[in-house]
Amino acid sequence: MTVIKREDLVQSVADALQYISYYHPLDFIQAVHRAYEAEESPAARDAMAQILINSRMCAMGHRPICQDTGIVTVFLKIGMNVRFDFSCSIDEVINEGVRRAYLFPDNVLRASILMDPAGARKNTRDNTPAVIHHQLVPGDQLDVTVAAKGGGSENKSKMVMLNPSDSIVDWVLKTVPTMGAGWCPPGMLGIGIGGTAEKAMLLAKESLMDPVDIDELRQRGPSNRIEELRLELHEKVNALGIGAQGLGGLTTVVDVKILDYPTHAASLPVAMIPNCAATRHVHFHLDGTGVAELPVPRLEDWPEVSWQTDRARRINLDTITAEEVRTLKSGETLLLSGTLLTGRDAAHKRMIDLLSRGEPLPVDLHGKFIYYVGPVDPVRDEVVGPAGPTTATRMDKFTETILAQTGLLGMIGKSERGPVAIEAIRRHQAVYLMAVGGAAYLVSKAIRKARVLAFEDLGMEAIYEFVVEDMPVTVAVDSSGESVHLTAPKIWQAKIGKIPLQSS
Repeated sequence: MTVIKREDLVQSVADALQYISYYHPLDFIQAVHRAYEAEESPAARDAMAQILINSRMCAMGHRPICQDTGIVTVFLKIGMNVRFDFSCSIDEVINEGVRRAYLFPDNVLRASILMDPAGARKNTRDNTPAVIHHQLVPGDQLDVTVAAKGGGSENKSKMVMLNPSDSIVDWVLKTVPTMGAGWCPPGMLGIGIGGTAEKAMLLAKESLMDPVDIDELRQRGPSNRIEELRLELHEKVNALGIGAQGLGGLTTVVDVKILDYPTHAASLPVAMIPNCAATRHVHFHLDGTGVAELPVPRLEDWPEVSWQTDRARRINLDTITAEEVRTLKSGETLLLSGTLLTGRDAAHKRMIDLLSRGEPLPVDLHGKFIYYVGPVDPVRDEVVGPAGPTTATRMDKFTETILAQTGLLGMIGKSERGPVAIEAIRRHQAVYLMAVGGAAYLVSKAIRKARVLAFEDLGMEAIYEFVVEDMPVTVAVDSSGESVHLTAPKIWQAKIGKIPLQSS
């Protein structure tokens, strides 16, 4: 009988979470590289270049691929001949591994988990607890799959109870465009079909743990209906023209994974969960002989990609005027230098509350840009840890008030803005700039100074002052209200020409 020691499981989970924080699965990064080489959209190609460069930098520097180091999900397959040498629950042991990983001083990972989610929403400070799934199986080993899922992509999860006669393909093609770019494509779609509502969601999440193999499937041909469905959806989703970061292009997904399960005759549950450009998961097993050994990738396995900045326009944030803001055009590439402020959900809520009471803000936003970011804590000689953008649409409801009452000139985040925010930007002649989600370490290298200015108790959601040099961004919504996330996918969908344009 195999005996699993507590310390072996704790350290294996901790090692796995550190490992996936800075090592992309190689099959995924190679798929993104193939998409990069084939891409014809300059904006999408530029975004993928940043993702690939960031991935290589993280592998070299052992720092997080994305500042959102995720909610931890663990799948356990427990052999029925396995015995554990501890009396506490296996969940407690897994969570000790999570705690150890996220507090590891050489590579601090961002704690994003909040207790009392419908109330105080207080950070647990160590990213526990994990979401843990258990399965008893024959055998004498413990098989463990560890994943870390960012909130931006998890928030775009969808679930529907279709009629048995409904088309799964039609639902997916109708639903993917509604997800926007907040899930940071290019990535993968995990789809679960059948069972019950909760089983379909679990199947979708499990499917994302499988390797990228759509090219091999295409070459050998499908052998069943699920494989036919994967190929059809891969082709048709990419034909939507959404592209990397929603900027329009040939590749939105590098693979579509599907798992199914028998279901009730009256039902057709379908769940869809996207994995972002910061796809992170690893599998290992324990057989009682010690801590799991994870394969160390070779640096030469990462593609060497150069990122061209010669067509970018340089902007000085310390001298920019409202008149200059109005010259920025949707789709234009910029390099930002100077001082900007940060703030995301919690900080915006506090500022709105202060403004509603007629009280002064702790920072002056007039003539400034605000960056929607919750950075990782710095280590060693860093001024700040990985600091990629968070999903901007969550700030849409605050945008009109902030622009109207503070004199803010611009915002920086990831993904699209909704109609309410776009109208506010147009009305106040402001601008929204997009940084690449999934390039957090690369972005952090443009930050020369960082200090907390306000709301320090919010941790990573505090308001910081960053001094940046050549921070890469794209004009996503210009002062006239033109959004690249609305125009570019339509242009590329028409170019690809495999799915008729949807009426707006």
